[in-house]
Amino acid sequence: MAGHVDTSKGLPSHPERATLEGKNKFLGFWFFLGGETILFATFFGTYLGLRNGVADGPTSQELFQLPLVFIMTMLLLTSSLTSVLAMFAMKKNKFGTFKIWMWITVLLGLAFLGFEIYEFYEYVHHGLGFTTSAFASSFFSLVGLHGAHVAFGLCWITVLLIRYNKTGITLTNAPKFYLASLYWHFIDVVWVFIFTVVYLMGVV
Repeated sequence: MAGHVDTSKGLPSHPERATLEGKNKFLGFWFFLGGETILFATFFGTYLGLRNGVADGPTSQELFQLPLVFIMTMLLLTSSLTSVLAMFAMKKNKFGTFKIWMWITVLLGLAFLGFEIYEFYEYVHHGLGFTTSAFASSFFSLVGLHGAHVAFGLCWITVLLIRYNKTGITLTNAPKFYLASLYWHFIDVVWVFIFTVVYLMGVV
């Protein structure tokens, strides 16, 4: 059932799943996230198995800076909130408000990436290169993989915003925006696990 139709705007209350195409994209996306979950689980398992293999390199207790990581976490969690607010605006067909919240999401994501690049630079400066130790390789692989997903998510959202800048919300682009938002939430959830497993466990 398509849902209640807003006759003044001509859109159903849930435009992201109002068409068969939208429903199929939604279903396919969950299969995609299942594969992504397995991928990250593999990297998490590898990190947990190698995190004590520091060789002659610096340890996590010597390097990790929780205040910086906390700021990064707040940026990403806030971006998840702004993405939710954008989806609420989309369902009310308030395209101007929707674009504002989505662009704020992009800016917060860019700030997160900036801090992560700075973090990596600092670690390399203090002797933690990718090949320094098993711990270093597994750390950069896991956190770097997440950073690559953040960059991809930012590109995805930005391309959609530019492409549909003047078209408004339609039954064609609503599923695309909605799935990009779901992907962004997935990235945020993965970071919560990284914050806990990598950083919090790494300083104790």
